[in-house]
Formats: sequence, structure tokens, C-alpha cells
Amino acid sequence: MTRTGRNLSRRGFLASLGAFGAAVRLGQGRASAASPPLAKAVPATGERLPVIGMGSWLTFDVGGDRGARARRLEVLQAFFDGGGAVIDSSPMYGSSEEVLGYCLARVANKNALFSATKVWTLFQSRGVRQMTESERLWGAERFDLMQIHNLLDWEAHLETLIDWKAQGRVRYIGITTSHGRRHGDFEKVMAGQPIDFVQFTYNILDREAEKRLLPLAAERGLAVIINRPFRRGALFDYFEHNPLPDWAREFDCANWAQFFLKFIVSHPAVTCAIPATTRVDHMRENMGAAAGRLPDPELRRRMARYVEGL
Repeated sequence: MTRTGRNLSRRGFLASLGAFGAAVRLGQGRASAASPPLAKAVPATGERLPVIGMGSWLTFDVGGDRGARARRLEVLQAFFDGGGAVIDSSPMYGSSEEVLGYCLARVANKNALFSATKVWTLFQSRGVRQMTESERLWGAERFDLMQIHNLLDWEAHLETLIDWKAQGRVRYIGITTSHGRRHGDFEKVMAGQPIDFVQFTYNILDREAEKRLLPLAAERGLAVIINRPFRRGALFDYFEHNPLPDWAREFDCANWAQFFLKFIVSHPAVTCAIPATTRVDHMRENMGAAAGRLPDPELRRRMARYVEGL
């Protein structure tokens, strides 16, 4: 089943672009000035962030292609128009940081920007150089959040980040992982180090984080960013040919993307999710998950049972 009646499926289309996205109807759930997006507090400070952010892996890695840059500028504009704030990137993502900087210099109404990137290299001195280069690429005086990507040489970089935070050069610091096999080491850093944010994978099928990482984040007062919310688009392959249950209306859910995203951000320990897309219409639709009601605990259990039974 295709999303728009075209011969190419949504997953096939996004795979051909090397991108992520949300398979939802055009224009559903756009945030408006009268109805700001749902937001959650950063435990360390109480600062509130919209529950839907934006990732940039693959999607903004377009190099110097002028046409592709122009299209990414439109995507970024739609993100801010929809009430978005958190944008996440990494030096690992090819030209994504450079393209983000290009677009941020040209986008309107970006005052809400919450800039988040990562350090991803061996050795402390290289990390300092890399983070300084990221500031240049983004055009940022300082980042809101600097994260240690996949715990690479985390002890060396954490020393730098603690110092930078004390100096006011970065507002928050954290760690990330996108590999379940690293959860043991990740948990140890969460439990014993002075960080503010954690980022890891969690979605309606990949719920390992519910056992320890999410409860530990709540216990330690850590903000949580969720990556791979659509399992690299595979959730649409699995489920988009099935109808949404009628009871999805109870939490203002009109499509599968909202179903997947609202499941994630309704977890009490989750601060925001960061889906990515290359298309303006999909960006507008993604932001719809930050509108209306969220499922309560019983509905969340019902959502998980429903997809497991399909």
C-alpha cells in the first residue's frame, strides 16, 4: 500500500533519498500560534522544549548541491514555522553541520532554536578542535547541548565538556548511543557522571530502554532525546498497510506517524524525539505529533499490544 497512490512506496521513496520521514497525510496537525506545540521540561533547569525535534543524519548531508540546499532550507523553515526548536546533528553526518549552518543563516523565525551536536573523535585535543569547527559550521556562538557521540573516548571529552559548561561555552552536556549493545556502559555513565542529557533509541517496537535507561534517566533527572523513532522507516513498512484503530482518536492521532511519535513522547521520562525528513510536507506532518492530547499509560499499553498483534 502506498501513501499517495504512486507506484513507489513511502519507504522506497525515502530509501532512494537516504532519508527518514513520517508517513502521514499532508497538513495534519500543523502547530499554530494559537496552539503552541506540546513541550516538556529539562529536569536540570525547567526549560521547556517542544516534544518533536529534528534529526539531520543523511537528510542534510547534501554537500554543495544548490538545489538540495534550497530544499533543505524549506524543510528547516517548515520546522520553525511548526514550532520546532531542537535540531540535532554530528560531525559523523558528513556535510550536515555545514548545510545546517547555511540554512540557519537564511531561515526566518529561528529564535526558538535549541542547537544540539556531538563530539565524535579520539583524543581530547582533537575533540576541542572538532567542537570548535562545529561552532564555525553552524555559525553558533555556543551550543545549547554538546553530546559525546556513541561514548567515543567519553572520559577525555567529558572533562572538556564539564569545563566548557562551567565557562558558559555550552549550556548542557550529554551522551548518546544508537546501539543497544552499549547500554551497559551507557548506564554506568548515566549513573555516575554530571551530565544533563542522554540520547538513545526507543520506539514502539524497540522498547529495551524501558527496562533501565528510561527509569534511570527519570531517577537521575536527565533529559532524554530519542533517536530512530521510526526504526529507520521500517515501522511504515510493517504497519502502514493496516488501519489505525478507532481509539487512536482518543489522543488526537490521525495517522501512523503520529501514532509512533505520540507513543514515544508520552513516556514520562522522554523529553523529545528527533525524526528526520527531506520533505516540507512530511516536516509539517511530523510536527503534528506535538499537537493535541497524548496517550495515557493504559492507552500506551494498548498501542503496543495493537502493533504486536498485527
